[in-house]
Amino acid sequence: MAIQPKLIRFKENVLSKYQIYNSIFMTLPFDTISRTGVLLPLFHDICKNGFAKGKNPKEIIEFFFQSYLNNPSEEEKINLLFQFIQYIERQVVLFDAVEDAAFPIVNNMDGIGTLRNSKETAALENKKEALKKHLENFKVRIVLTAHPTQFYPGTVLGIITDLAEAIQNNNLLAINNLLAQLGKTPFFKHKKPSPFDEAVSLIWYLENVFYYSISKVYNYIQTNIFENEPIANEIINLGFWPGGDRDGNPFVTTEITLNVAKRLKQTILKNYYKDIRVLKRRLTFSGVEQTISELEKMLFDNSVNPEANNLIPLDEFKKKLYDIRDTLIQKHQSLFLEEINDFINKVHLFGYHFASLDIRQDSRIHHQVFTKIVETLNKSNKRVFPENYTSLSEDEQIEILSTIKENIAISVFDDEMVLKTLGSIHALKTIQKNNGELGAHRYIISNNQTALNVMESFAMINLCGFKSEATVDIVPLFETVDDLQNAANVMEKLYNNTAYKNHLKHRQNKQTIMLGFSDGTKDGGYLMANWSIYKAKENLTAISRKYGIKVIFFDGRGGPPARGGGKTHQFYASLGPTIENEEIQLTVQGQTISSNFGTLDSSQYNIEQLLSSGISNELFSNTSGKMTKDDIKIMEDLAQTSYNAYVRFKNHPKFLDYLEKMSTLKYYAKTNIGSRPSKRSESKKLNFSDLRAIPFVGSWSQLKQNVPGFFGVGTALKKYEDQGNFNRLIQFYNNSDFFKALIKNSMMSLSKSFFELTKYMADDKEFGAFWNLIYNEYKTTKHLILKLSGDQKLMQDNPVGKASIDVRENIVLPLLTIQQYALLNIQELQKNNPQNKELIRVYEKIVTRSLFGNINASRNSA
Repeated sequence: MAIQPKLIRFKENVLSKYQIYNSIFMTLPFDTISRTGVLLPLFHDICKNGFAKGKNPKEIIEFFFQSYLNNPSEEEKINLLFQFIQYIERQVVLFDAVEDAAFPIVNNMDGIGTLRNSKETAALENKKEALKKHLENFKVRIVLTAHPTQFYPGTVLGIITDLAEAIQNNNLLAINNLLAQLGKTPFFKHKKPSPFDEAVSLIWYLENVFYYSISKVYNYIQTNIFENEPIANEIINLGFWPGGDRDGNPFVTTEITLNVAKRLKQTILKNYYKDIRVLKRRLTFSGVEQTISELEKMLFDNSVNPEANNLIPLDEFKKKLYDIRDTLIQKHQSLFLEEINDFINKVHLFGYHFASLDIRQDSRIHHQVFTKIVETLNKSNKRVFPENYTSLSEDEQIEILSTIKENIAISVFDDEMVLKTLGSIHALKTIQKNNGELGAHRYIISNNQTALNVMESFAMINLCGFKSEATVDIVPLFETVDDLQNAANVMEKLYNNTAYKNHLKHRQNKQTIMLGFSDGTKDGGYLMANWSIYKAKENLTAISRKYGIKVIFFDGRGGPPARGGGKTHQFYASLGPTIENEEIQLTVQGQTISSNFGTLDSSQYNIEQLLSSGISNELFSNTSGKMTKDDIKIMEDLAQTSYNAYVRFKNHPKFLDYLEKMSTLKYYAKTNIGSRPSKRSESKKLNFSDLRAIPFVGSWSQLKQNVPGFFGVGTALKKYEDQGNFNRLIQFYNNSDFFKALIKNSMMSLSKSFFELTKYMADDKEFGAFWNLIYNEYKTTKHLILKLSGDQKLMQDNPVGKASIDVRENIVLPLLTIQQYALLNIQELQKNNPQNKELIRVYEKIVTRSLFGNINASRNSA
């Protein structure tokens, strides 16, 4: 039987099923749900028709009240709006579950970008040995972060998982019960989670998804590519930030860092225990039964009691497993060999650490801390630093920092930030002792600007007793456009430093460098951020190769394409030989975790896509798609033109006022979806440099004006149209995989924009001109991107992705209307004298509650 087109499969297995189950949800026998279920479709139609007729959100909602409610009181109106919000949140969850259930049907699990496809392509091109050789060194590291972009509590995550399974199995009774459970389960968090709470939430994915999906992918590689031979390389690593990321988060303490590491270890031991219990039921043969029983007891003891002292070293644990396997082969006809191999591979992949906990701090905090350390040590007559240290030049300070070897006790200091910072470094040692070196081996310096920033961290690590052979990788994070442009100079200075060079020698001459796309976009706009990162990677690759260093790039926020909401693997596959690609490392957060890695099928598929992108770039890359000198000149010009337009935009006198007064920016801090404050300083005055990228980008997303994904792109393209050179851009687009990936990812941002929602702002006395500035750039960008691609509509070559976006945007349209209605009411109420502060608070609560459904429906924040 012929396989139906992907879009047909989506419509039949996602869209149709969602409509069926949503109709069941509407008729559940709960008073609030049934009443809401009747009124919400009517409200949705009025919203859709109202925006089509150019009405503003307040007019739309007032018309609805007049049409379907009998002279309602203010309290009745507000109660109904809250019920709508709660219902729409659950509709998003239902659609998530339906889409998750249909994932392996809609997506070809053996198609392009999967490992099977890569293996078959390698065989056809006589590159099977090259594929094996590549996988002996290549790695993907997925780093889970807890930035506030998703709010689902654990109870709701469990419902989504169970609901997806029930839908897959067409279990109508279970579906009905789970929908009823969904209707009664609260979504809202009444208090902010602690960093430990965030860690526990994300460990759910490690325990229930990654443990199985990663090992399944690894087993496939070992069986089908390495023909059951052992692989020294893990190929897939997991990283973890909650509990270790101190950048701007005063709530992360040393105790929390240690407790998160402890929880990670307990969780992996619990998973091992569950697996070994299954093995024990099968391996009932002489020579293995006793060993299995001993390991079962050991794993149980240590998974329930972190203080248990009978956990054997990891190497010894592995040896016992290898001995069991050998016995099965030699004495028991290889019975259940596949099962023991699977378990051995899991232990090889996850060790006693499960995921590597990264420590991160801002360079500006570091510098303040280091200054305090120097002052304190000099006052206490500990001659570690010369008295005039702080007045020396950067080069002179670096020279001194290179020679620091003393082990200083933390008790010497009393400054809180010094204690926290040094405490986190000591925590690295403790975690390595308990969980193994991979438990925590990276110290990331965000907002890294100079070589001094790195050497201050290097010296602090030595002051904490790591000495010259420190088992810690120092990872500078370059974020702004200027810092990205200067990154190669910073690293060359470090590579020329004898002490740092020796440190790298002990770390296998590998240097990890993180590139922060979030703040790069906030600083320089979409095209410039992407191009700056691309050039920085080229320059850092060249300078690292010059000094014999293997550079590993770690991309913040899911890599450059994520800000446009695009396909990460396609972007990595577009990079050429001038950029080091032995490893792909990227942070994944919030709803991107649940959408890309929330189920076993989606997790396996997206892990394979990332692996295959690296394989494709190395083995199957199309050299004709690489940029020529003329292409580079055009890209440079496009980036600069776009950058100039974006800088003018963010320097507009109304820019910050618009975000503060017309968007949901200030409400992000009230959502209780993340432990970290929404801005870096405690100043009441809004400052651009203090703005965190997530609430910044999220606020544009809530407005349905996805500025970070397109602003400046249209201006840059129009320059070529005005000059009569647009055909040259079309040629560039058709020939360059990199440029094409950028444009297609920008398309997704445009697809998620809906300016009709805020069209009323065009007539606002204060902000009308500014709104029109954004809208005109949107129209220009959309028109010229379609002209460039030759498409008739956005995302034309990704109809399933577009269909999914359309359904999600359709679900949250009433929610966004309610949000804008509440914002308009707040603005009006604030003009009154005296103000009705209680009513203002109610509408502010409506704005805050309306954030969640849209955040989760968006699946990425731009």
